[in-house]
Amino acid sequence: MKKIIASPLAPKAVGPYSQAVATDAALYVSGQLPIDGATGQMAEGIEAQTRQSLVNLGHILREAGYDFADVAKTTVLLADIADFGAMNAVYAEFFTGRMPARVCYQVAALPMGARVEIDAVAAK
Repeated sequence: MKKIIASPLAPKAVGPYSQAVATDAALYVSGQLPIDGATGQMAEGIEAQTRQSLVNLGHILREAGYDFADVAKTTVLLADIADFGAMNAVYAEFFTGRMPARVCYQVAALPMGARVEIDAVAAK
C-alpha cells in the first residue's frame, strides 16, 4: 500500500513530489522548507527557519496519524554548517526522549534561498 499524505497547514510542494508518502511500514516525509503554509512567507534567521521547518514537519506527521516520537530518522540540510549549533538547539525542542537517528550536511544551496531543510522517516 502507498498513500499520498498532504497537510493543508504545511506549504504545498514546490515541485513534482508529495509532502509525504505512507506505506504499511513507514511514513516518508519530503524535505520541509521554512515556509509558513498560511502566508507563503519564509521565516528569517536560522532559529526561526529551523522552527518553521519542524512545525511543517509536525503538520504532515499529524495528518498521517504520527507525531515526533514516531520519527526514526531525519536528514537536515544546512546552507552553512556554522548554523549547526543554532539549528540543533531548536531541533532539541521538538525531539525529546528517544532521539531519532540523524544526518546533517552543508549543501551548496537550498530552494528559495532557505538556510535549512529537514526531511524525516517515521514508523509506528
